[in-house]
Amino acid sequence: MRSVERLGFVLVVGILSTLQAKASFPCVAQDRPPLVITDNLSRRVEIPGRVFRIISLEPEITRIIVALQAGDRLVGLDFFLRNQDHLFPIIYPAGRKLPVVSNQGQDLNFELALHLRPDILFSSPSEDKSTEAIEQKLRVPVVALASIGKLENLLNEIDVLGRILGREGRARELLEYFRTGIAAVHRVVGDIPEARRPRVFLSFWGSLLRTPVVYEPVEAAGGVNRAAGLIPSYLGTAAATVGVEQIIRWDPDIILIQGNYPPGERLVTVEGVLGDSRLASLKAVRSRKVNYAFGFWYWWDPALVLLETRYLARLFYPDLFPAFELEREGNEIFKKFYGVEGGITALSKVLNCHEWLRK
Repeated sequence: MRSVERLGFVLVVGILSTLQAKASFPCVAQDRPPLVITDNLSRRVEIPGRVFRIISLEPEITRIIVALQAGDRLVGLDFFLRNQDHLFPIIYPAGRKLPVVSNQGQDLNFELALHLRPDILFSSPSEDKSTEAIEQKLRVPVVALASIGKLENLLNEIDVLGRILGREGRARELLEYFRTGIAAVHRVVGDIPEARRPRVFLSFWGSLLRTPVVYEPVEAAGGVNRAAGLIPSYLGTAAATVGVEQIIRWDPDIILIQGNYPPGERLVTVEGVLGDSRLASLKAVRSRKVNYAFGFWYWWDPALVLLETRYLARLFYPDLFPAFELEREGNEIFKKFYGVEGGITALSKVLNCHEWLRK
């Protein structure tokens, strides 16, 4: 009789353990069929129905995974998010406990990755050769995804990741929220003729002369990126290098400086541009319309780019958007995406962005 009771006890424990394991990932059905997607390298990748353990080498993808409420499936973090990003510790404090699986050059530690037994790995499409090498060595699906600075690509990523992770409902919720926020801006600026839109030059990545050839928040907010149409300096990036003479020929109405650095780490500053004798003749300098913006930071954070668009709209057309309270709105946006209270207020303590969001 005791052996029967013991057998029953073992069976109950086994069942409870199985239920507990399933409860850890309640959004993923065990019998989901495999999913085939085409990644940004035009590779057809078959995704298993069970995706519980994730390594992401692409910070943008990692942020979306957290926004989809699947951060607990991350088993490894890339070097940048652990060591250089100022936002990720705010939106996902649990990430501090994750092992770092890449070096500063984004090279994967294969031994550690094998030990972590991922079901899937996300890589950057700018690293096409390493994507194939990783897949061959780890023998798990490797998906190369990044928006490359395109808002529609970002929205598509949210949709694709929602399907991969079994979080379709949450993905639809975020997509509707994002599109509603952008549409509110477009309703006001959409009919403004191009001739009346401000011409904008963007100084990014710690250099006065490095500028994105694609920065869609500017266009979404009713501005014109003067560098639009230039050829990027490197394949898979959005950056081009221009000369001071070119900036003078463009004579922008507004200059935006990437402010996604703590003040002590900014190599280009508003004060420096305003005091640069080479730029003294520019409209933006003469009218003191030189401001910080968040900018690309290993592509997008979906919440931050929504706030950025609304910030730029008020910066370009202050009379049309007097009601935007950007710090409050930023906190609301980050709560919607990440469930954190006071996200932008916390970020402001690092970047001092509250100073320019309140202008």
